[in-house]
Amino acid sequence: MREAAFVKQNKDKWLKFESVLLNNAQITPDELSSLYIEITDHLSYARTFYPSSQTFNYLNGLASNAHQKIYKTKKEKKNRFYSFWVKEFPLEFYNYQRQLLIAFLISALFTAIGVYSSATDGAFVRSILGDGYVNMTLENIENGDPMAVYKKMEETDMFLGITINNIRVALNCFILGILLGIGTIYMLMQNFIMLGSFQYFFYEKGLLWESARTIWIHGTIEISVIIIAGCAGLVVGNSILFPKTYTRLTSFVRGIKAGLKIVISTVPFFIIAGFLEGFVTRHTEMPDWLAIFIIATSLGLILFYYVIYPRQLYKKSISTDEQ
Repeated sequence: MREAAFVKQNKDKWLKFESVLLNNAQITPDELSSLYIEITDHLSYARTFYPSSQTFNYLNGLASNAHQKIYKTKKEKKNRFYSFWVKEFPLEFYNYQRQLLIAFLISALFTAIGVYSSATDGAFVRSILGDGYVNMTLENIENGDPMAVYKKMEETDMFLGITINNIRVALNCFILGILLGIGTIYMLMQNFIMLGSFQYFFYEKGLLWESARTIWIHGTIEISVIIIAGCAGLVVGNSILFPKTYTRLTSFVRGIKAGLKIVISTVPFFIIAGFLEGFVTRHTEMPDWLAIFIIATSLGLILFYYVIYPRQLYKKSISTDEQ
């Protein structure tokens, strides 16, 4: 778009915003914040296409004055924590459904690779899971308790250790997104080839159902949020590769903030998964219906919060704007 056309299209909004700032008009902090966001979007566009123009200088000054006014007058809501989890994050996460789908497909692909490699190479499982784990599990199978590994640690120690390790994996998936997303894909490859090999190992021993009904009690949430952490890393990588109308640095900062919010959202779910693994999974004697109920409830919770609920909020926000 030519600069003159850009100015003509948005001039009235800028003058209105300038009037609010200069005349100290009484508007709510939230209204001022909304205007500020629009102005900063225009500033980013001008920085990209008209970096040395008077338009850019004007918008830069306008945005700077607005920033000082907003952060001087805006008060945090008392229910900020509740608002983040219930409205702010789910609504924002709607914008990253494509990255979530890509992370899921990548994870499914590497899981399939793990299954295929284990089926065609007898030594592959040991190379992935390690001789120690394989030998221990074979001994447990001979003793009639193939899932005994989940009973060896004390409940609280296992809960804390698993939770901390899972959060570490999620942070790595996010942080390695700065390598243009390649680092995140590598982390997903490591975890999901291992998952495929792990499940094939029990299938080969005729214990697929026994392993699935036990492992997925905690694994449904654990594996799901690793995929979501992978989504966070892809958001970061995408912000570097495809900055759109922003400068690459501005886009990167926005991607880091968005990815960090996604990772933060996974922490409660990792705590739930750690609790299930530490205190519930070890009860391999529980009836099938109870194990299936826990697995189905866990899957429903993840799908609702990260897929269904964001879409509901988005549709609601669109219908509100149209009124």
